[in-house]
Amino acid sequence: MATRNTGPHRAERTGAEPGRSATRTMTLTVSGMSCASCARAIEHVLRDLDGVADASVNFASEKLHVTYDPARVSYKQIASAVGRAGYGVAEEAAGAEETQDEALRHLRRTRRRLAMAWALAGPLIALMLLGAFHIVAEPVHERLMVLLALPVLLIPGRNTYASALKSMTRLSANMDVLIALGTGAAFATGPLSLLKVGIANYSGVAAMIMAFHLTGRYVDASARGRASQAIRRLLELGAKTARLLRDGREVDVPISDVQVGDVMVVRPGEKVPTDGLVIGGESSVDESMATGESLPVTKRAGDPVIGATVNQEGLLSVRATRVGKDTFLSQVIRTVAEAQASRVPVQAFADRVTSYFVPAVVALSAFTFALWLVFQEPLRGVAQWASGFLPWLQPQQLPAVSLAVFAAVAVMVIACPCALGLATPTALMVGSGKGAQNGILIRCAAAIELMKDVRVIVFDKTGTITRGRPEVTDIVSVGDGERAEALRIAASLEASSEHPLARAVVRKAQGEGTELLEVTQFQAVAGQGVRGRVAGKSVLVGTRGLMAEEHVDCAAAEDALRRLEAQAKTTMLIAVDGRVVGLLALADTLKDDSAGAVRELREMGLEVAMITGDNERTARSIARQAGIERVLANVLPDQKAAQIRQLQQEAGTVAMVGDGINDAPALAQADVGMALGTGTDVAIQSADITLVRGDLSAVISAVKLSRATFRKIKQNLFWAFFYNLLAIPAAMLGLLHPLIAEAAMAISSVTVVTNSTLLERADIRPRHL
Repeated sequence: MATRNTGPHRAERTGAEPGRSATRTMTLTVSGMSCASCARAIEHVLRDLDGVADASVNFASEKLHVTYDPARVSYKQIASAVGRAGYGVAEEAAGAEETQDEALRHLRRTRRRLAMAWALAGPLIALMLLGAFHIVAEPVHERLMVLLALPVLLIPGRNTYASALKSMTRLSANMDVLIALGTGAAFATGPLSLLKVGIANYSGVAAMIMAFHLTGRYVDASARGRASQAIRRLLELGAKTARLLRDGREVDVPISDVQVGDVMVVRPGEKVPTDGLVIGGESSVDESMATGESLPVTKRAGDPVIGATVNQEGLLSVRATRVGKDTFLSQVIRTVAEAQASRVPVQAFADRVTSYFVPAVVALSAFTFALWLVFQEPLRGVAQWASGFLPWLQPQQLPAVSLAVFAAVAVMVIACPCALGLATPTALMVGSGKGAQNGILIRCAAAIELMKDVRVIVFDKTGTITRGRPEVTDIVSVGDGERAEALRIAASLEASSEHPLARAVVRKAQGEGTELLEVTQFQAVAGQGVRGRVAGKSVLVGTRGLMAEEHVDCAAAEDALRRLEAQAKTTMLIAVDGRVVGLLALADTLKDDSAGAVRELREMGLEVAMITGDNERTARSIARQAGIERVLANVLPDQKAAQIRQLQQEAGTVAMVGDGINDAPALAQADVGMALGTGTDVAIQSADITLVRGDLSAVISAVKLSRATFRKIKQNLFWAFFYNLLAIPAAMLGLLHPLIAEAAMAISSVTVVTNSTLLERADIRPRHL
């Protein structure tokens, strides 16, 4: 297979580095992370393990995506390495249900710590109010401040200090280090104040910072939960029970008891329990959960159905073909999880900044403390000048050391890089979830970033732009013959043939409600057509060569024959008792939305090309109908990748849309590979993006979703950086109270997550539909 290394997404899609085909990938759940620095620390630990090819941690979804060689490193060794780094990891066998349960348990633990923090801080708040009005004597007030603050830090805040200690022992720094140092420094002023050192008592502020911090952690967890609802919604789609037909009786069983081959009875309004094949009945099925298509699809005997889709009308008997982790829904959930665990290239920049951010903030806080001790008066002047532009922020009137502590603690807590760490992954989580709900499965997150730079979209012809099967396009009567009668005679004879062209003729007749005639003496003539007797008359249906062999004069049909052949259509002559009575033209026709989709893609600034193994004339005919100007014809399957490579050299970034199996080399060569498929036959593993709907309008939705998702990523990164650029200088000048700084830090994270969730409202529907 010809391949081109176009970035990290290619290695993630194959699950192996070049030359290391034995590697596997798995997605695990990590617990105990407090910020993006934790995620980076886990990645460093795992990449140092012999046998681990790559490790990627998504802080927002708490997912670890690791590529490893099982012959050199085991799951236990990977889990042990994560444990030594100070974090927990879910069992390898844990499924999506267990992952969601753990997320809910984590949210409940965070809520308990929050409630405890504010319950313990309540008396402290009351004491601070009493102190403000001088109701409590100052010596008593100072001692009570220390005593009441200590439980807040040691009980609900215990996890924060434990995380900070683990981080520092690994010579790394996470967000908890900043909170631990900030609250520790603020609390230390209490005992120092009691020792008459001449410093204001900020121990109460330390407790309040911890309470605000835990509030922010809870709000963060809740907001991240909303951003990661995609998998939870998908899990809720699945049926919980199935009605099986056993020994002639209907038996209700849990979905886990369904086996391949079981016959399921699905009544109107019920969900199809698992993937299967209809063996009895006819009905309309709502497949919107899989394809995003709102119109129900008619299902009859022989048609596949997808588990979790909804039966609308009639009673269906379905034989189970896939169960458990092999079902389409399970594949979708795994695909979404992989996308949420992978990363876009721009995230690498944010991660690098985050890794240096915490040490830089600690140094900046120490620098701020020293600066206020040495240059207090000049800094007061600068703060006074700055407050003229920001009237809601006023300089604090405190002694030198107290003001130095005040500003240093504010810098420590305002600059936590949570928003920066959440900016990219939350947008990816929402985007991948929205895609899954609309039949767009993004397996590789890097494709989202690459998609914005795509200049050319290349479509395979057969089965992508066209329906992939011949259809009757023209019925022409000759002489005094009638069109309907010509179709009736031809379809009657072709009904005895299994040839694809014959089936197309019969479908056309059935679609027009034509009643077929009795046939005798049927005979197929290889490569030329069929002959036989229809209603007692001698009938031929086939090529010009067959007519010549039977000495049938085709002069009356010559003009129509040439016209249809010039349109690259396969034409069959119909002769009755030695006289031509009509012609049938067949072609692989465009899908209903192909021309409209191509037009809209061009309006979006994309060049559209078509690649096919068909001859130039047939290819040009289809391209003309679809509105495509660039045509690559006579291209064999093993030559498609080379053609894509040439397009990349000429035009830049190229996306390829194909069936995901026959076009695998070209999909791998393209910067973004998109597999177009339907239902359970979709080749999820063959491309960066899989489009479940079998039409070109899904490509438009995928492009719009990719652009909308990357816009959110850029907005989030802007606000995360912009927030810190404004807040840190204000904190250094003593204009921000540490409590306000901590609250602002939490709000910034929520703002980023909320902005990401707005992606769910993005309109990704094609305009031409």
